[in-house]
This record gives sequence, C-alpha cells and structure tokens, in this order.
Amino acid sequence: MKMIAMYLPQFHEIPENNDAWGKGFTEWVNVKKAKPLFFGHNQPRIPLHNHYYNLLDKGVLEGQTALAKRAGIYGFCFYHYWFHGRMVLEKPVQMLLDNNKIDFHYCFSWANEPWTKTWHGAGGNKEILIPQTYGKEDEWQEHYNYFRPFFMDERYIKEGNCPVLLIYRLRNIPHFNDMIRFWNECARGDGFSGIFVVSMNKSREHVAMSRLVNASVDFEPNRTKSDLLETPSCLPVKAEGSLWWNWFAMKRIDYKLLNEKMLHTTHEKNHFRMVFADFDDSPRRNTRAVVMKGSTPKRFGRYLRRTLQLSRQEGNDYVFLNAWNEWGEGNYLEPDVRHGYKYLKEIKAALEYQGKEI
Repeated sequence: MKMIAMYLPQFHEIPENNDAWGKGFTEWVNVKKAKPLFFGHNQPRIPLHNHYYNLLDKGVLEGQTALAKRAGIYGFCFYHYWFHGRMVLEKPVQMLLDNNKIDFHYCFSWANEPWTKTWHGAGGNKEILIPQTYGKEDEWQEHYNYFRPFFMDERYIKEGNCPVLLIYRLRNIPHFNDMIRFWNECARGDGFSGIFVVSMNKSREHVAMSRLVNASVDFEPNRTKSDLLETPSCLPVKAEGSLWWNWFAMKRIDYKLLNEKMLHTTHEKNHFRMVFADFDDSPRRNTRAVVMKGSTPKRFGRYLRRTLQLSRQEGNDYVFLNAWNEWGEGNYLEPDVRHGYKYLKEIKAALEYQGKEI
C-alpha cells in the first residue's frame, strides 16, 4: 500500500499573506495564539522541541521527508495554488524539485478556490484576495508548462505512466473536459499516457466518474463531518470553569463515530480512502470551530489498519493521510510535545501488521 500524506506549504512568508495579515504571517501565527476554549481543550498545539520551522530554511524538507519515509509514508501531496499564472506558496515544492538528494515521492493537489481571508477564519463575508480563474488554451498551456518539470521528475507519483493530479473542486472548472483533453495531449507529447486525474470529494458532492476522471478520494474528515454536524449528537460545547461561562458556537464530533461511518461507506476500484489524525480548527476559527473528541494515536492506528485492509480488498493501492502538517486544524502527523512520534509509529506498525496478515 502506498500512503500519501497531504502537505500544506504555508509555513513561510509570502507577500500576499503579509499584505492581508501583517508582516511575518505564516500558519504558525494562528497555531501559537490558540488558547483552550473549554476544560481539557488541547490547545495550543506545540511542535516537538518547539520546532516552528520555516519551510524555506535549508534542511527542513530533508528532515520532513526522511521522517515520513522512516514511518512508511510513500509520498507527500502538495497543495498547489494557481491564479491565471500567479502562484502562491510554490517555493517549498520547487525546492524539493531542485534537490536531487531528497529521495521521496510527491504529487500535486490543485486547490482551485479563490484565495480568501476566511480561509484563516476571518469573520464576516469572504474577502477575496485573489480570484480563481481558469481561462482557455493559452492559460492551460502555461499551467501545464509549470507542471511539466515536476511530471518529468522520476520522484513524481505516476499511475500507469500517468502523472497523478488531484483537483479539489472539479465542478468549479467551466471547461473541465476541454482542459483535461488539452493537458492529456500535452502529457502524451512528453511521453506519458495522459494525466491520472483524481477528484477530491470534499463534502456531499461526488463527481461522477468519466473517462477524463480516473479516480476519486474522499477528503476526510470534511466529507463525512458535513453530515454529522447536522445530527443532534453534535452539540455546541458548553465552557466549563469560572472563566468560561458562554455557550460557544463551537461543535464537537466523536472521532470513533466519524471513523466508523467512513469505514462503512462503500468504495470501489479507484475510489480511494483517506484517514485523518485529528481535527480542531479553533486556531483559525476560534469559537466557530469544529473540534474532534476522542482522537488518540492508538485509535488513529486502529482505523488506519482497517482502512488498509479494506483498500486492499477493494483493489486500491493508495491510501491518503490527512495530514502531514495541518497544524491550524489540529490535524498533523508531525511530532508534538503531547504525543511525540506516536502517530508516525502507528503508521509504521500498521504497515507491518498488513505485511504479516498477507
């Protein structure tokens, strides 16, 4: 089984974030300022050894990939942002491409949404910082030209001689079929058999398979929690203690309940499963957050083992992990002061367990 961890590159400064949020903004700003909002709330989350890294610093990516590889993770899936030729947060994956010493696989997930302030939990109406546009053949060619050196890299993840490309919201692309046909022609010109397009099922919407969409992956916990948030069991958190007396808009979801629902969702060939470590987006959204209750490394490992087993029975070789470093959502596999390396050890143990079972 090939486990691919989603990777957020927002741990270095960019002009767009500095303009919107102030000089020096990175994901760590939200993570550091988080506070416990009820009794027993695990905030703030602190990386092991206070390693608030800058992804542009030499050695950070080497260390991350080496750590992931030792745990048995096959590759990273980097979020990719493209706005009519303008890119943001593109430097970390470019550094990986330029560093042949990093022996680790990777691919892209095109996060094709407008760049907005509410992505970090700003209140009120969405403030669009950069609109998402798609254009026609000239832009498609420019976009493919950006992808080309990555696709040609032997480390880039391929499926049947096709570079793997995840797309966040296929339905948002007005000329999707024409664009993918164009890209497939470009890819064939470079010696590939086309592009292996993977639809990300973010919520209830599920993009029907077609000959231009090769596979899909459930983006968890987002897809399943959208259903559970409407159930009576998902109630606002009542703050405890003398200082916390308000009813917050925050909601809690049971980790076990959500995972059991995920496991009992039917999957077929090329419908990939995703396992998540935890979820708590209060660093971004404060009292409007969703907080997972009952998540632990051991429970993560238990559900990962069951997911690997199911995926193998369904004929799928890929399992996606959410996420390597979504610290602003409390959803990360990297070591922290509370659990150390336990999540990574659970991944390695799950792979060994599957090996023995075979």
